[in-house]
Amino acid sequence: MTQPITVLVVDNDPGFADLTAERLEREDDAIVCDVVTSPEEALERFDRGAIDCIVSDYEMPQLTGLELLERVRERDPELPVILFTGRGSEDVASEAITAGVTQYFRKSVGGEQFALLANQITNAVSQYRTKATLRENERRYERRVATLHVATRELMRAETKHDIYRRTVETAAEILESTAVAAYAFDPTAGTLEHVVASSVRDPVDPKPAFERGEGPIWEVFSAGESENAAGDRTLRSGGQSEWFVPVGAHGIVVAGCEDEGGFDEAVREWFHVLVANAEAALDRAEREQLLREHDRALTQQNEALTRLNYINEIVREINHGIAQASTRSAIETTVCERLADSDRYRFAWIAANDVTVSGPQAWAGVDAAYVDRIRDDDLAPETALANRALERGQVQLVENVLEADGWDRRRTEALTYGYQTVVAVPLSADDRQYGVLLVHVDGIDSIGESEREVFAELGETIGHAIRSVERTQAMLTESRVELELDCHDERLLFNRLAERIDGSLTIEGLIDRGDETLAFVTVPATADLETLSDDRAAIETVSLVSEGEDERLFKLTITSLPLLETATAHDVRLQSTTVDETGTTFTFEIPQSTDPRSLVESIREEYPATELLAKRQMTTTNTPRRLDTHLEKQLTAKQLEALQAAHYSGFFEWPRESTGETLATALDVSAPTYHYHLRAAERKLVTLVFDGNLTV
Repeated sequence: MTQPITVLVVDNDPGFADLTAERLEREDDAIVCDVVTSPEEALERFDRGAIDCIVSDYEMPQLTGLELLERVRERDPELPVILFTGRGSEDVASEAITAGVTQYFRKSVGGEQFALLANQITNAVSQYRTKATLRENERRYERRVATLHVATRELMRAETKHDIYRRTVETAAEILESTAVAAYAFDPTAGTLEHVVASSVRDPVDPKPAFERGEGPIWEVFSAGESENAAGDRTLRSGGQSEWFVPVGAHGIVVAGCEDEGGFDEAVREWFHVLVANAEAALDRAEREQLLREHDRALTQQNEALTRLNYINEIVREINHGIAQASTRSAIETTVCERLADSDRYRFAWIAANDVTVSGPQAWAGVDAAYVDRIRDDDLAPETALANRALERGQVQLVENVLEADGWDRRRTEALTYGYQTVVAVPLSADDRQYGVLLVHVDGIDSIGESEREVFAELGETIGHAIRSVERTQAMLTESRVELELDCHDERLLFNRLAERIDGSLTIEGLIDRGDETLAFVTVPATADLETLSDDRAAIETVSLVSEGEDERLFKLTITSLPLLETATAHDVRLQSTTVDETGTTFTFEIPQSTDPRSLVESIREEYPATELLAKRQMTTTNTPRRLDTHLEKQLTAKQLEALQAAHYSGFFEWPRESTGETLATALDVSAPTYHYHLRAAERKLVTLVFDGNLTV
C-alpha cells in the first residue's frame, strides 16, 4: 500500500485552495490535503507536524509565499515547498529559485496543471523521504559503527573470557535495543554450556546455570554451529515471543530475546553477527581477520548500492525537469534519450512509440544510425520482442545478459561493439493508455537492481503522463480532425435498452460529464413514461421531468455508469451527436489527429461488440487559440459550463421556453438562485467574448 502524502495547501482564495486540494487528491490516491488560507495558519499547522509537502500561493496578506518559505526553511531546510502562483514572471521565478523553492508553477486553466503538480509533489516527497531515510540510516550506521569500534578495542584489550562475554552482551543489548541478551560458554571438560553473563536480571532463557550435552535447542544450535531464530520455542520472562541463538565459534553461544514474534530484521542480524564475530576473534584471533574482511565487503556493496541509487535519482530529476519544459512529444522523447545517454551509468537509450505493437526507434541518443537501422530492418529483432512483452505485461522487463539470453545471439557483435550486456524495457503509460517503450542499454551483467527497476517504472509513468499532456494540448490547437460515425445495436448499451421502453424515437439532447456520474437530457414521445426507470435500471440513479409539450417530453437522467462516455474521454474525443431508434443508436465522434481511430473503435467494441463503423470523414475546424468555444471553456467555471449546457440541452433558450430555471435547478440539485447566478455569469462571459474579445466565431 502506498504511504500517504500529507500536503498543506496555502492560498488566501478558499475556493481555489479547495479546488487544488480536491484535484490533487483525485490525481493521486496517496495525496491527502490540508487547506489553510493564510501563512500564519500554515505555520501553526506545520508546527503540529506530519506535513510532507507545502503548496503555497505567492501573493498573500501579511506574508508572501517566499516569506513563508523562509520561515519553513528555518524549521526544516529540506521540506518540499512548491510555489503555485498566478503571478508569472521571470523575476518571481528567479526569486523563488534563489530562495530555494522546490518547484515553481504558474496557475493556469485546465486540469493538466494538477496532474503535473501531483507528479512533482510525489517526486519531491519521495526524494525528501529518501534523503530522510538515508540520513537516519547514516546516523544509525554511525552509532553502530562507533559502538562496534569501541567494543572491538575493548574486546581486544580484555584479559579474561568473562570480560569478553560481558562486553559482548552489553554491546549486543545496545545494538539490538534489547535487554534480553545472555552469553553461555562451552566447558570442554564438563561438556556443558555454562551461563556466564546476562544484560539484565531478566534472563532470556531458562535460568539454569548450565545446559548438558544435547539438552534443548540452545545445544542443538551450538553443536550445529549455525544461528537460529526459534519463535515460540520458549517464553521470555518479560513476555517475549522469540529467541535468537548465535554461536561464538567453538567457544560458546550468545542468546538474544525479542518481543516481536517475527524476530530481528536482517540489518540488525548483520550487525549482531559482526559483534559476535569480533567476540570470537578476541577468543580466537586466527579467525578475526577473515570475518572482518567479509564484513567490509558487505559494507562496500551496500555503500555502492546507495551511491548508485543516488546517482540514478539525480538522472531522473534532470529528466523530469527537461520533460516538464517540453511542448511536443518528440521533444519529450528526445530529452529522455539524451539525458540517459549522457550519463555514465547507461550506454544508450531509444524509444519505440506505437499503441498496438512496437515499431522501430522513433527517438534515440548515444548510438549511431546504423544500429537503429538494423533494428528497424530486423523483423525478428529481440529488442522488439522485449518491448512488446513490456507493453503486454505493463511492467519493466529485463534481459540480464544478452550474450547468453535466448534469442539474443544475433546481437552478440553489437553488444560487444557498443559495450552493453543488460537491456531494460520500460513501458510508457498513463491512465491505461500506452505510448510506447523506452529501452535502455547498460554495461555489465545483471547490473539493474530492484530499486532501480522501481525507479524506471515510475519514470515510465512520468513520461507517459507528459506525452498525454502535450497531446491533449496539441489536440485543442489542431485544425485537422476526423469525424467517425458509428452504429451500435448492442443490447448492453443503455440507450438501446431505453428505446425498447418507448413507442417512437428517442433523442439525446446532450450529455454532461460530472466525473462520477453523467447527466443525460433525453427527449421522448409524450406517451412515453421514463419516470420508473430508476427502479429497474441499476445504471440510472434518478429520473426527473424537465419539460412537457403536446408531442414530446424532456427528461433528465442521472446515469452512474456510461462506459461509452468514459471511453470517449479516455481517447480525448468529443461526442457530437447521438440518435436512437428501434434499430439502434448512431453516434458521431470528432477526434483529433493524435488519436488513432482504430484504437477508439476497438475500445468501444470491447464494451459493445455489436458496433459498426458507418463513415469516416476528414474535416477542418477553426479550433485555434482564437476560437470562441476554446476561449469559453477556459473562461467558465465547471458550474457555469454545466448551467449553460443544461439550459441549451433542455430548450431553455427556445421561445416559448421548453424549460424553466427552477426546473433546471432541481435537475442539477442546486437552488434556483444559485442556478440563475451561474447561468447569468456564463451568459455574461459568452457575450463579452463575442463583442469585446475580437474572436473568430
